[in-house]
Amino acid sequence: QVHLGESGGGLVQAGGSLRLSCEASGQTFGRYSMGWFRQAPGKEREFVAAISRSSSNRNYLDSVKGRFTISRDNARNTVYLQMNSLKPEDTAVYYCAADLYGFADDRAREYEYWGQGTQVTVSS
Repeated sequence: QVHLGESGGGLVQAGGSLRLSCEASGQTFGRYSMGWFRQAPGKEREFVAAISRSSSNRNYLDSVKGRFTISRDNARNTVYLQMNSLKPEDTAVYYCAADLYGFADDRAREYEYWGQGTQVTVSS
């Protein structure tokens, strides 16, 4: 079992930056592909970014390419999402998720474990 805890959300003006972190419990973090998803009010949860176990493969939602960067530090059991040039439409609750032996999948159903989420609000 993996427990995930996100941090780093907050309120930022359009054009600003935030870095989200997600720390995982346990000693098997390296077995998990990690993803970030988000859900805005009244909308379905959507894929944002994912990274494979060795960081060799990264996958992004088209609308965040060039602005967001996913990375991981397996020694610290942590995955990050660096978000630059933020837009009001990026406002959402952001969730990290873990996929055992996965391959940076963009499908939420592939992820077995989820964090509680962190709110990101971008003002115009």
